[in-house]
Amino acid sequence: MKVLVIGSGGREHAVCQKIAESPLADKVYCAPGNGGIANIAETVPIHEMDIVSLVAFAKEKGIDLTVVGPEAPLSAGIVDEFQNAGLKIFGPTQKAARIESSKAFAKELMKKYEIPTADYRLFSSYEEAERYIEEKGAPIVIKADGLAAGKGVTVAMSLEEAREALRAALLEQKFGDASKQVVVEEFLEGEEFSLMAFVNGENVFPMVIARDHKRAYNGDKGPNTGGMGAYSPVPQIPDEEVEKAVAGILRPAAKALAQEGSPFTGVLYAGLILTRSGVKVIEFNARFGDPETQVVLERLKSDLVQIVLDLLHGKTPDIQWSPDAVLGVVIASNGYPGHYEKGVPLPTLAPLESFVFHSGTRVADGRLVSNGGRVLFIGRKARTLEEARKQLYNELDGLNFEGFFYRNDIGKRK
Repeated sequence: MKVLVIGSGGREHAVCQKIAESPLADKVYCAPGNGGIANIAETVPIHEMDIVSLVAFAKEKGIDLTVVGPEAPLSAGIVDEFQNAGLKIFGPTQKAARIESSKAFAKELMKKYEIPTADYRLFSSYEEAERYIEEKGAPIVIKADGLAAGKGVTVAMSLEEAREALRAALLEQKFGDASKQVVVEEFLEGEEFSLMAFVNGENVFPMVIARDHKRAYNGDKGPNTGGMGAYSPVPQIPDEEVEKAVAGILRPAAKALAQEGSPFTGVLYAGLILTRSGVKVIEFNARFGDPETQVVLERLKSDLVQIVLDLLHGKTPDIQWSPDAVLGVVIASNGYPGHYEKGVPLPTLAPLESFVFHSGTRVADGRLVSNGGRVLFIGRKARTLEEARKQLYNELDGLNFEGFFYRNDIGKRK
């Protein structure tokens, strides 16, 4: 088979790696890919949002299967366009992807189908939203309604911080159309975790859980990012709570989308929190999470291409997981998630025993340089999380990451 992966980050590198390992895949393409993906797949200089060119490329090359990584092309209807062209693609349609592209849609769906989540209100008026937060008090959560690359959420610990988030979203349009409307939610306390599942209609096949560290700095300080590290398994979450989440959240969500005329095919991601009153939904995504995918797929023993084909053909896939633990750390450009420089040279990674996925890199004058805010994901697989953590940080501490930073507390209990 010829397989095309859409996207350019660490998640896509991990997906390409798994696909390249499959005996079913003779050739792997990635559009547009990055400096690391080029080592395992043929990169194609077509932007992920240039759907017309991607369809034309898939037809020209006789692509047998396309797998979509990022949320933006999904929300733009890439799956619909490929299907209309008679091409096999794995991901949700534009209507089904609304579970991520509109937080308002997701919250209303959960309310209608009694899926547990935080209490909320929707606002497009700054004055009305300000009155509401003053009535509710802090801490409180402000979310841009649309896609904001993981940066549209503010967990405001004070009313002033909440006002700043509302001003940025509703008055300054910081996230463009994505923040014309905001969701204001109650603050939930508990243990967070990510639960992804392979889904086809109402058939849901859960993956192992992971935890993502969203805050930029040690001790969960600083602004929210696209994710600074992840690990799997998550010992703080009992197996029975995961089973309850599959039965009480993922399966009802898949059924709800089908009943609303938007059946979901692809990877459904639930960002969850175990509170005193049970597991609740923080957010849904319509694709593999980043950076959770980089640790979860490292634990997948089964053939990813076969799983996807089985799903698309309505069969029950055989999904086997390694009992080992995986932990990984994001190397980010200084200044991320704010302003940062590109083109900064990276240290030689050849001596590393840990695995490396490239998130934002390119090759310039024969050497690897940064090309984004999150640059690398470096991970380790071991018998236990503590072993993986120690081995990974021992290696990272031996490299000179001048111009970059990373958290040194990924996987530590608070």
